[in-house]
Amino acid sequence: MASDERKRVPLPEPLPTASRDGAGALRAGCWIVEYQEHSGVTYDGTIRVEANPNGLIVSGDLYNRSANEPNPADGIPIFSRSDYVYYLTVTKIVEGSETTLGFEMWQLSLSSRSWSLHGAFEVVLSAVSPDTLQGDVTGGEAAVGSLKMVWVSSMFRKATVEIDTVRGGTRPLQSGHGLDWATVFDAVGWEVTLWPKSNVDVTQPGGRTSWADAEMHAAMLKWRDLNDLDTVWRYHILVVKGIKSTPRGIMYDAGATDSDKVPREGVGIATDWKVDSGWGLASGMRFADATEAYFRTAIHELGHALGLYHNTIDLGFMNTSDVIAKAGNSGEVEFPNNIKWAFADDDLHRLRHYPDVFVRPGGVPFGEASDVGDSQITAPEGLTLEVEANLSEVPLGAPVRVDVTLTNEGEEPITVPASLSLKAGFVRGTVTDADGVSRSFSPLMLVDDHPMVELQQGESVTSSLTLMRGGEGALFPVSGDAEIAVEVHWEGEDGVVGLVGTTTVSVTEPETDSHASAAKKILSTPDAHLVLVVGGDHLEEGLEAIQAALDDDTLRPHFAAIVAKRLAQPFEDRLADLDSARDFLQDCVASVSEVTKLQKLTALTE
Repeated sequence: MASDERKRVPLPEPLPTASRDGAGALRAGCWIVEYQEHSGVTYDGTIRVEANPNGLIVSGDLYNRSANEPNPADGIPIFSRSDYVYYLTVTKIVEGSETTLGFEMWQLSLSSRSWSLHGAFEVVLSAVSPDTLQGDVTGGEAAVGSLKMVWVSSMFRKATVEIDTVRGGTRPLQSGHGLDWATVFDAVGWEVTLWPKSNVDVTQPGGRTSWADAEMHAAMLKWRDLNDLDTVWRYHILVVKGIKSTPRGIMYDAGATDSDKVPREGVGIATDWKVDSGWGLASGMRFADATEAYFRTAIHELGHALGLYHNTIDLGFMNTSDVIAKAGNSGEVEFPNNIKWAFADDDLHRLRHYPDVFVRPGGVPFGEASDVGDSQITAPEGLTLEVEANLSEVPLGAPVRVDVTLTNEGEEPITVPASLSLKAGFVRGTVTDADGVSRSFSPLMLVDDHPMVELQQGESVTSSLTLMRGGEGALFPVSGDAEIAVEVHWEGEDGVVGLVGTTTVSVTEPETDSHASAAKKILSTPDAHLVLVVGGDHLEEGLEAIQAALDDDTLRPHFAAIVAKRLAQPFEDRLADLDSARDFLQDCVASVSEVTKLQKLTALTE
C-alpha cells in the first residue's frame, strides 16, 4: 500500500457516529496504541479521540518500538523523537457492537521534513475490556497487521513548564480570577504541570536589568534544567525584568538552525515593562503587576513554543497584546477584561490533532507546522507583494538581503501585519538553488508586539530580510541562480490569507582559495546564523566562522554589518564597543533595516 504521493497532510475532521454506547465505542481522550505488522515490525504510539457536537475527531502518532512497550499505569506516554514514523488521520468511523476505523498513515522523513502517504487502511476493533480494543488491520483486500488500543486518560497530551526567574522576579502563575496553567490547558485537553525545580535566582547580565536577545538565549542554555526531551515534554520560560528588542515577550530558537538542532527551546517575558497608555485598566502599571495581561503573555509565548503562529481571528491567546488592548479602546469592555481566555477554535484543533512532532519541544522547526492541514492561502483583492533582492549577485557563503513590500492597490482599506520582519511571525518562504533543491526558512525568534494595520489605497508596509540558513541547512549552498519565494500570511476572518512573491539572486563561485575556505566554514557552521540573528559572544563556533568570513576580502563586506550590530551591544560583562562597530561600517553591505538599527546603536547620522 506504500505510495510516493507527497502533499499537505490533512488534519482530521469531525466524523458523525451512529452510536456512543456500544461495547466497541471509542472513549474520548488518549489511547495507547500498539500496531504490529505481519512483517514483524511493532510500533507504539497514541491515538487522540475528541468528541464534539459534530461527531468524533481522531488522530494519532506511531513510533518505532525501541524499548519496552509503554505501561498504561503510567498514563500518557512519551516517546523518543528519533523513533517517530507515522501520523494517523482517521477518515471513517462505524460504531456498534464493534468499531470500524478507516485511517491513513502519513510517513515523515526527518531528514527532508517531507511527508508521504504510506497508505489507507481499516481496522475492526472488538472490546476486550472496557478500556481495551483490538482488531485486525487490512489494506485493500490484504491483512497487514493487528492493532490494540488501551484507554489511559481523558486528556490528549501531557507536558511540564519550567519557569526560571531572575532574583526577585515574578513568576506568571495565574490570571487573578481563577485560571492557572492547569486550568487553561485543561480546556485544551493537555495535562500541564509546573516543573518543581525551577530556578529563582538567575543572574542578570553585567548587572543590567534589560536583556539582549543573545543574553536571554545564553541564559536559557545555562539555567534551564538539563532534561531529556525524549522522555519529558518540558517547555522553558525565562522571566527577566526587561527585554531590549521587545517590550513584553519573545520566543528564541524557533527554527533549530543552530548547532544543537533543537527547535522551540524556550521563551522569555519581561516583568518591569511599564504598560503603555491606552491599555485600559492596565495602563501605566508594571507589567507583572497587571496580572491578567502578564499571565496572558506567558500563555501566548508558550503557544509559539507549541507550534502556533499569531492568530488575529479573535481576542484569544495567540492574538498579540497590542491588538487586544486596542480592541478594548473601541469596545464596551476595557482591556484586560476583554481578553478571551482561550485558544481560537482553529488553534485548539491544531493543539489537539497536529502530529506530535509539530507541538512537542524539540520536534521539527517552528513554521513548518502551519503547512499541515491548513487551508490554501487566498490573496486579498487589491493587495500586491513585491520581493526584491538588494544585490543581483552575491558571493558564495554570503547572506542574501531581501526587501519585502505589501501594497494596497485597491480602493478599499485592507488589514495587514504592521511588520513583515521574520520576528513578527507572518513571513516564511523557500529558496530553490541552481540544482533545483528547495529549502525552507521561517522565524528563528518571535515577539509579541506586532499589531495589524489598515492599509489605505496606495499605502505600503516594507521590511527587510537577511537570509542565510533554514531548517534544512544553508539556503544558498551552491553557485548559480537561486529563486527566493517569500510568503506573507495571516489569519483573516475566513481563514488564512496572504500572498507569495519571488525574486532571483545569482550566487557567484569563489575566485580565491581564501573565499572558498571561508565560504565552506560559513556554510557548514549552523551557529553562524544564530550569531546573525541574536548576536552575543557565547556561540564560539559561529563566531569563528564569521571571523573566517571577515578575514576574506570578498565576504568581509557582507558580514561587517552583522559584526557591527553585535559589537554595538553589550553582552553580559562586556561593554558595547562603539568605536569598533563604526570601523566595520566603513565598507559594508546592509539592508535598509540593518542600516536604521545600526544608526541607532552607534548614534550615526548620514
